[in-house]
Amino acid sequence: MGILVLVLIFISLTQHGAAHGPDVCKHNGGLCRVGNCISGEYLAQFCFKPVILCCKNLSLATTKS
Repeated sequence: MGILVLVLIFISLTQHGAAHGPDVCKHNGGLCRVGNCISGEYLAQFCFKPVILCCKNLSLATTKS
């Protein structure tokens, strides 16, 4: 029963419209993190909304602009 619940949670996270997945995050120079971005990073998008964030380094954002 517990495995079924975990599968349903995973499916619901991957089916969310704002979730882009880890491949898109890594391709854009980000890193997927659970919970919060660390110091020196900002939230760029979601890998799996709302739990797994795609965080990017602040120094990369300032050098591209």
